[in-house]
Amino acid sequence: MNIDFDNAAGSGRISLNLHGCQAIFSKLSYKYPLKLLSPRVHESSVAIAYVLTYGGGLVSGDRIHLRVDVGAGAALLLLTQGSTKVFKHRPGARLARNAASADNVFGLSTVQRLDACVQKDGLLLLLPDPVTCFSDAAYNQIQTFRLEEGASAVLLDWVTSGRMSRGEEWQFSRYYSVNEVWLGKKRIARDALLLEEKINGRRLLKDRMGAYSCYATLILCGPKSRSLVDLLSASYREITVYQQSSPAGQIWSMSEIEGGCIIRIAGQETEGVKNWIRERLCGLEQHVGADVLDKALL
Repeated sequence: MNIDFDNAAGSGRISLNLHGCQAIFSKLSYKYPLKLLSPRVHESSVAIAYVLTYGGGLVSGDRIHLRVDVGAGAALLLLTQGSTKVFKHRPGARLARNAASADNVFGLSTVQRLDACVQKDGLLLLLPDPVTCFSDAAYNQIQTFRLEEGASAVLLDWVTSGRMSRGEEWQFSRYYSVNEVWLGKKRIARDALLLEEKINGRRLLKDRMGAYSCYATLILCGPKSRSLVDLLSASYREITVYQQSSPAGQIWSMSEIEGGCIIRIAGQETEGVKNWIRERLCGLEQHVGADVLDKALL
């Protein structure tokens, strides 16, 4: 059965192209429960799109699939307004679900997909707020990024332990996130994180996650991220590892990939992780402007 993507529930398209010096959306469409908003910005070659959902979160059976194209020379900042909330997994189907979708392998759990293509000299900044899964929630996220030679991307993917104020700490059923980055026809990175509740006698997820309540993955690649990668690399070489009587408030690691790097951060406080990331990404101002970058990681 062939499905019309543009009319499927939860589908969306963003196409941004440079016309002269002005970044213009040639396509900005979405279907319930997905919603896209684009505010005006002063930087001519830059655009912002907010990725939202009606009701302020995702529930069992929701299928979100967003396709993004960034044209040559254009810069797109993808944001959310607050954390992506994933509500408790409940039996039963949702209207916002494509019955013939390949996502059926995930059953009635929530699935969010992002497929992005960035042309030469283009820049994609994916800087959402973190995913917060409620108790017993099941969430799956698959993101694929295809970069032409000379394209750049800065991609943030992070998750919190849940609603700590309600006593929900690592009490969700499942969190699965995978990010793939392709440079031309070569896959240069595949990063996957799977967190599941107690299975086959293993310790509870809360016990396995240790002292940290926020985990983040930051992927940087392409020429417009080069200066940031160099600074991060220099900082990482200065780290001294020594035995501590208690866990550090925040830790991070760095792995090199072709044309960039992958940063992994764990922190006891979400705010601390956010501040760390914001400080390291301030160099992006030269590409998108300070006013635009200030809208990220608020």
